[in-house]
Amino acid sequence: MKLKTSHFGAQKDIFFMQEVLRLAQKAFEKDEVPIGALIVDQKGKIIGRGFNCTETKNSQAAHAEIIALQKAGKKIKDWRLEGCWLYVNLEPCAMCMNMAILSRIEGIVFGAQSPLFGFHLDNDLSIGIYKKGAPKIVEGVQADQAAQLLKRFFKTKRSINKG
Repeated sequence: MKLKTSHFGAQKDIFFMQEVLRLAQKAFEKDEVPIGALIVDQKGKIIGRGFNCTETKNSQAAHAEIIALQKAGKKIKDWRLEGCWLYVNLEPCAMCMNMAILSRIEGIVFGAQSPLFGFHLDNDLSIGIYKKGAPKIVEGVQADQAAQLLKRFFKTKRSINKG
């Protein structure tokens, strides 16, 4: 189900997305694709943070969302993150979306759409695996800022590879 804002409201969604963009900048500075993610509990408290570390950790599973989900689970001592929301600056891939679903995430707020790997491209996404169904989706929060950061990263990469 698509929504215009999370249950925290538009102002809080922007606040959380700005924190996500700070995390994405950290990834950028480490020469990782600049993606950041947060897990926010029902009360609006950040319980998990992550940014892409796939190159640093040499692991395809070291996506920002996966790291944030793992940290949130450790913090609350439960892998079930019912009532929590995932914030990420780029539309999650199918792997991260399925991990969020398995974690019982209530909703996902993302900035820019991913034309290459976004979950909307995967027709086999198993969102109905649990009775609860698919998480609520809010898209486009701080989309311009998210897209700018990603474009700057890939423009830098292309110029380095040409030189």
